[in-house]
Amino acid sequence: MDLLEAARALQPELVALRRDLHAEPEVGLRLPLTRRKVLAALDGLPLEIGTGTGLDSVTAVLRGAGDGPTVLLRGDMDALPVQERAPAGLPSSVLPGRMHACGHDLHTAILVGAARLLAERREQLAGDVVLMFQPGEEGDGGAEIMVQEGVLTAAGEDRPVAAGYALHVSSALLPSGVVGGRPGAIMAAADRLRVLVRGRGGHGSSPHAALDPIPAACEMVTALQTAVTRSFSAFDPVVVTVGTFHAGDAHNVIPDEASFVATVRSFSPEAAARAAEVLPRVVRGIAEAHGLAVEVEYRHDYPVTVNHPTEAAFVAETARELLGADRYTELPQPLAGSEDFSFVLNRVPGAYFFLGATLPGREPGSAPYNHSPEAAFDEAVLADGAALLASLALRR
Repeated sequence: MDLLEAARALQPELVALRRDLHAEPEVGLRLPLTRRKVLAALDGLPLEIGTGTGLDSVTAVLRGAGDGPTVLLRGDMDALPVQERAPAGLPSSVLPGRMHACGHDLHTAILVGAARLLAERREQLAGDVVLMFQPGEEGDGGAEIMVQEGVLTAAGEDRPVAAGYALHVSSALLPSGVVGGRPGAIMAAADRLRVLVRGRGGHGSSPHAALDPIPAACEMVTALQTAVTRSFSAFDPVVVTVGTFHAGDAHNVIPDEASFVATVRSFSPEAAARAAEVLPRVVRGIAEAHGLAVEVEYRHDYPVTVNHPTEAAFVAETARELLGADRYTELPQPLAGSEDFSFVLNRVPGAYFFLGATLPGREPGSAPYNHSPEAAFDEAVLADGAALLASLALRR
């Protein structure tokens, strides 16, 4: 039985695991139920297993037959604080307000499948494989914590990870079963700009007797958009979106404070560094012009996710040979979403890529996208995803 046939024989087990995970989603860095399920699914395999301390991670090392390079495969496990609206007849979360809206339950099942396939082929492995089951991808930086806790040297200080790979399913980006990747930047950096404008409250009828923070904060929001178009190249863009804005409690009262928080996306380290300089300066300048105090916090969340060109080409070649020439497509541009696998790719060469999981009957261009309460994923891709990750490890 070849690798793809063996993976497809595992499909019922992978579907059962995915549905079990989907029913009880957990959010953040602490995923005790999920970790327990992963450990049970790996039980009996010839793995050296460790668990995290700063998060509920699982790191499993499979020893190969040779002294070749160590390869890392990542699967993230956390869910989102979203109330699911699943289509009729599809699996649904039983926990209110939590949902695997980004498909991480599929990633976990896929990585378990890859572990099973590789364990059966240990003698074919030229080196070791590190299986990285990661919590806290959705904004908590779980990958960075796992790197700090030693996932890149899990096979031994003398056998550090030489290449890392991760896939991400999509409910709308690509047709089901199609792999998409690209060399260079594939996901954006994500930074956070927090602004608190301090004024002096007063009566709404007499703004001249107060220091109104609201007009200045509104001016900052629009000025940030102008700064983006005038300070950054259109060929190395920056996206600024203000997601929260808070001020006041009554229509006739000028408040003491106004605050907002923005997400900042960029596609190169240079643009990210410049945004951290330019955007706070714009905000401070407007506050000074209005005679207001301002507190500005600029936080770097996730770096740009950059695929090593050789490794991206390797993923493309492997996908075409394993699944078929029509099952791989090169993405024309990076996505403005962010990904903490960037903390791994900042340290070792590797590649991050997408696997289409659009439901039958839905169109990739119009289907509910990842993070939507109506997002749903085609389980038929589980076996092919497992085979692809296993093939990358075997070939690399």
